Amino acid sequence: MAFADNLKTLPSIAHLAALELLAANGSVVASIENKPGKSGSLTVYAALAARFGKIDAAAAKEGLDLFAEHTADARAHPGKHPNIDRLFEVINSGSAFSVRLTPA
Repeated sequence: MAFADNLKTLPSIAHLAALELLAANGSVVASIENKPGKSGSLTVYAALAARFGKIDAAAAKEGLDLFAEHTADARAHPGKHPNIDRLFEVINSGSAFSVRLTPA
């Protein structure tokens, strides 16, 4: 399925203002806001956090599937899709992030 179709299968993020990814020491390594151009990534990451409880290699692999055609574009153009690049990093490094949701 295409990314837009995948998004339709995921829970709504209307209740979220943002999502933060936290390193093992609790520091914020990334924030994804609920705004145009970022809401798709927020939808994917929030769904992964709900299913896996964190963003680890298993969650990242599913996330790459959900990003669909954007995953191939991210592979071809590193840096163009930072939220997808982060999933590649999680898989390659074996790292994991905990997630903090910010209500709207």
